[in-house]
Formats: sequence, structure tokens, C-alpha cells
Amino acid sequence: MAIKIVVPRLGWSMEEGVFGQWLYESGAVIKPGDLLYVLEGEKAAQDIESFDGGILHVPDSAPQPGEVVKVGQLLGYLLAEDEAPPTADESLSENQVQPAPNIASPVVEATTVLSAGDREGPLISPRARRIAAELGIQWVDLAGTGSSGRIREQDILAAAGQAQQRPESDQDLPGELKPASRIRQTIARRLQQSREQTVPVTLMTRVDATQIVHFRSQCQALDEPGKNPVPSYTDILIKVVAEALAEYPDLNSQWREQQLFVPKHANVAFAVDHEKGLLAPVIQDAGSKSLAEISIESAFLIAQTRDGSLREAALQGATFTITNLGMFGVDAFTPIINLPQCATLGVGRIQPEPVVIDGVVVVRDQLTLSLTFDHRIVDGAPAARCLASI
Repeated sequence: MAIKIVVPRLGWSMEEGVFGQWLYESGAVIKPGDLLYVLEGEKAAQDIESFDGGILHVPDSAPQPGEVVKVGQLLGYLLAEDEAPPTADESLSENQVQPAPNIASPVVEATTVLSAGDREGPLISPRARRIAAELGIQWVDLAGTGSSGRIREQDILAAAGQAQQRPESDQDLPGELKPASRIRQTIARRLQQSREQTVPVTLMTRVDATQIVHFRSQCQALDEPGKNPVPSYTDILIKVVAEALAEYPDLNSQWREQQLFVPKHANVAFAVDHEKGLLAPVIQDAGSKSLAEISIESAFLIAQTRDGSLREAALQGATFTITNLGMFGVDAFTPIINLPQCATLGVGRIQPEPVVIDGVVVVRDQLTLSLTFDHRIVDGAPAARCLASI
């Protein structure tokens, strides 16, 4: 019996993705573990691995590179030797979505460039092809500015800007319609979901960070080239927060079907600024790790985020998020809950300020922490105690 190849769900909230390209031609013999095709999820592209073996059959009506596909949508089949492909009553052109389990899972991030599968036409990147489809731009005759004449995203946007010019009127402002990236669309959708599905409350407190600053200065003084990275302030807070969540597990919980789900571990995500949008890689089971281990892992995840090699799996499973805007000179802000988490911690800048201790004015390093929590799950008093513990 033919095995269906369907679009997998790469993230808990993923409903659709962008089909990249087949990594084998129709008729190729596929073995379990072979990388079958490229799929762009909400925040990263992935090579998708086949769990089964067979002869690949890609119907003429299968999605083309750059087309949007839905989770569960049928892409093709794996056939037994001499098995005929399914009949037209299972046509892929109907864009059907099936609840059946998929046969594939993400393995590594894709860095391939599409050449339209040896079809006629210029080279074009998967991202450029998708944006061209969204904007209705005919790219076949465009001159690409990339290597070997490859069409890049900016080439499509340039063509779109020319195509979308319109006469000005009293009610029209001059400007350009800039398409939102897939990451920005995902962020917008999740923030909207957070606003609609949570009851957020934010608590703010001033913290004496003098000892943390002193500790980190000692680490910097002892730093040796080639040794472990110096812990960042975020690294220190990840460790501190994980210990606090062990004491106040409700802040680490989730609202599921009118019940509380309390994860076994505190998996702490930390926001990383990226040119394509905010990403939040996760330190799994942060409470069981030393500060040195957290520092090494976070440095590795940040490097992957910045160079574009971060895998989708590194963004999954968070139970709490830390967002640090102190390096941008921000004192305090209202962080937004990242569903399905209960809470998130905002971190402001550390600033030396005069404070009164035992009736004496002294200069101490001060820091503002902002804890946003879902009031459906936690009341104000336990949330305040957790913040005080941090």
C-alpha cells in the first residue's frame, strides 16, 4: 500500500509552511533516514527525513517550490516496487489536509539554493521564490544580482516596488509596501494570540545588582583564551530563575483544557535579537545545569542564531522566557507572555544610582525586573513571592 508523504508540524503553533524542493527526483529509491525534501517552517528551513522506504512518486499536481502548504497536506507517495500510484480521486490539487500521522521529521536546517529542479529559467533562492509568489511577481525574466545571476530577495522586492507604485492623492502617503518576513508574521500571530488568550499582569521591582556586577567582573578578570565563556547577566539570571521556578512551579506551568499542566523541568528560553526577527532558543532543564554549562550552551545557541544555523528544535519546549533589553539602555518594559507559557521576565539595564542603606547614601548598581504572568494560572501574591525570590 502506498505510504503518504504529508507536511509535518515543525512547531506547536505551526499551521502552514513553505515547500522548498524535493531532494530526490520522482522514481528514486528512498531508504529510511534519507532526507526527502525541504520545508520552511515558522522560523527556520528544515530538511525533512523519511521514516519509511519505497519508490518516490511526485504527482504533476504536487506543490511547487515556494508554494504555501498546510500541516497534514499530501505531497506525494512512497510506493512498493511495481506498485501503481494512487488514482486521481486523491488529487493533490485539492490541497487536502489530513489528520493522519506524518512520515517525516525535521533533521537539519536547509541552506540549499533552488534551481527550479532543473526546470528552465534563472536560479532563484527559496525565499525569493516565496516572496515573488506572495507579491504576484513574474520572476522568470528578472536579472538576478546574486552569484551566477541568482535572483535574491532584494531583486523581487525591487521589482515589487516598481510594480506597486501608485499615483498620490490627498489621502495617500508616499512610501513602500514592505512584505513581512515569515518570522515577523509568526511573531505577530503569537503576540496576538497571547493578548487574546491570557490575562496578563506585570509586576516590577528594583533590584540591587551590585554583587552580580562584582561577580561578573571577577569572572572577566580570570578569563583565559580558549576557556569557558564569561557568564553574561542573562546567563546568571537563567540560573537564578530556574532555581526560583523550582520553588514556585506554578510560574513554570501551562493552562491546558481548564487544568494546570506543570512541566517536570524548567526549560528557560532567552530572547536573541536577529535581523529577521526575535528568536528565543531554549536552555533545557536549566535547573540541573551549572552556570558554566549554561554559559557554554547559551553562547553556542546565540552563535547559531546569528549565523542562521539554529535548528527549529532549539526553539521548542520552553516553559519560561527571559527578555533582556538592558544593553539598549531600557530601564523597564512590559514583556509579553509567549504561549503556552505562564510567565516571562523582562530585564532592564544595570545603572549605578544613589541609594540609602542604614541611613547612609551610597552608590549601588540598580536593576529593574519586570515579571509578566497569566493571572488565570497564578495570583498576584505567589507571583510577587517568586519575583522576590529571584
